[in-house]
Amino acid sequence: MSYREQKKYLEFLKSHERKFDRKELEDYKMFVKRQKDDEDFDSVSLKRLKELYDKYNVPVDRSKFDSFFKK
Repeated sequence: MSYREQKKYLEFLKSHERKFDRKELEDYKMFVKRQKDDEDFDSVSLKRLKELYDKYNVPVDRSKFDSFFKK
């Protein structure tokens, strides 16, 4: 994973930081520290970061908006 992708994930998770439980918050803070130190993430932490991102990145159900448009 590139630095740019790591940054994208961390910026997204920053807005959801208040929803984290204690373990997720500790992991997130560790990721931010490692990002500031310009360290590369290892495979385990990278997997954990992606899991956090996927957990909080819920796609919008666009079928709800069909009632607003004519078909």
